[in-house]
Amino acid sequence: MISNNHLTGEELQDYVYNVFGAGYIITQSARVHGGAQKVIYKMDFKNGFTCLLYVWDISSNYFQEEIVNEPTFHSSYGSERFSMNTRFLAQHGIRTPTLYHLNNDRDRYAYDFALVEYVDGQKAEAYFQHKNHNDRNILFQRIRDMLSTMHNIQRNVYGNANDNRKKAEPCYKVQRLDAETALSYASRYMTDIRKNEERLLEKLYELEAAIRPRDLYSFIHGELGPDHIWIDHAMQPCLIDIEGAEFFDIEHEHSFLEFRFGDFYHYLKNNDLDPARMIFYRFCHHLSLVSGGLKLLHRQFPDQQFARNLAEYHARCAVQMLM
Repeated sequence: MISNNHLTGEELQDYVYNVFGAGYIITQSARVHGGAQKVIYKMDFKNGFTCLLYVWDISSNYFQEEIVNEPTFHSSYGSERFSMNTRFLAQHGIRTPTLYHLNNDRDRYAYDFALVEYVDGQKAEAYFQHKNHNDRNILFQRIRDMLSTMHNIQRNVYGNANDNRKKAEPCYKVQRLDAETALSYASRYMTDIRKNEERLLEKLYELEAAIRPRDLYSFIHGELGPDHIWIDHAMQPCLIDIEGAEFFDIEHEHSFLEFRFGDFYHYLKNNDLDPARMIFYRFCHHLSLVSGGLKLLHRQFPDQQFARNLAEYHARCAVQMLM
């Protein structure tokens, strides 16, 4: 019997039958570990087809407390955002896994779930060590072109693709509030952060004060590391985990790309960025990832060593920015 922690084998097979038809018989369903905000199962079929089952079950979300209780938490959660961003990015020629079907009726289940394309391949970070330098160069140029296309989608208000309302505060102030919350949490558990909490807070305010207002925002992924770009067997890039994509300061994206891609960031570099925003968002990212790593550690994320390393590395980075 094929089953998982959310749907029984019979329920899964009925769902698949209603979407794909009688020729799709599930032979295996296995959870894919790694995600912090949704549950993913890989399903194989008797006819050779493979797809993914996404489940947005907030009880399985490692940041459910923030989503429910913190009004400033910059949420990137939910099937509605996934569906919206899938459509929006497709309209602009940017590849994401195809959404075959979304069940958000909530008539029988307390969560939404969807059948999504399985893109066979590997993460972009696997190509950091690729032996064929010419192929590697071509791939990262394709990634650059994809990101340039996405970032060139612009408008004069920030927020998700369906939200055109003018906001009371600039987007960097929203980020500063998130960073303050992250710093407060981290200072309770890490000695170096607690010891430097006042200086870190002063640094945050100092960096924010250097930013000058503007009203042009790019469409960004929001957490774009090389693990969120999937490369298929034809060496074509595909964006995954797109729930958080929205219009925001482009420097938010590039300051993240800069430290996540390391030596390979030169392929993606944009020379028209605001230096004040770049350093401000980098500092915010470090504080957020200290807190995020600690929360994963405290909430029993399966890869505890990853969570610990994440918090410790970004704590060092944040403190070094005080020098």
